[in-house]
Amino acid sequence: MDWGTLAGTVLGAVLGVSTTLLAERSRWHRENSARERAVKQQLYAEYLGALSLTTHRLRDLRRSTGLTREDRIEQAGGILGSTNAYHLRYQMLIIAPEHLGALADQAFMRVRDLRDLFDEPDVATDPGWPASQAALTQALQALRAAMRSELTAD
Repeated sequence: MDWGTLAGTVLGAVLGVSTTLLAERSRWHRENSARERAVKQQLYAEYLGALSLTTHRLRDLRRSTGLTREDRIEQAGGILGSTNAYHLRYQMLIIAPEHLGALADQAFMRVRDLRDLFDEPDVATDPGWPASQAALTQALQALRAAMRSELTAD
């Protein structure tokens, strides 16, 4: 038996299997990265949507007339709970990178600050509303920029 032929055959088989395994690993990595990115993209969009919807509903509630203070407090609490913002916040804290999770949490806290203004005697004339609204806008801008940066970095 010619050892050269046997060694060549074994070497060819090893190279062929290795190349196939490397190609499969590379394909798996690409597909996995694409799936992760799609999940993050969906979560980020849903979270921003929930925060935006909550803010919009709180602004509408602030403009509502004919409600008692207690009614407004109750409705403000219900608005934050009904938009799925709490649930999505926890998903953000688990799935997003730490720095992005902190920004997501900060934006949520600014929405909650806005909601807490309904505890004041007259939220419609409360001088703290514009400052709280501006802080929320800044927090959302920072969050959106970080989300875009994180999604394009992958």
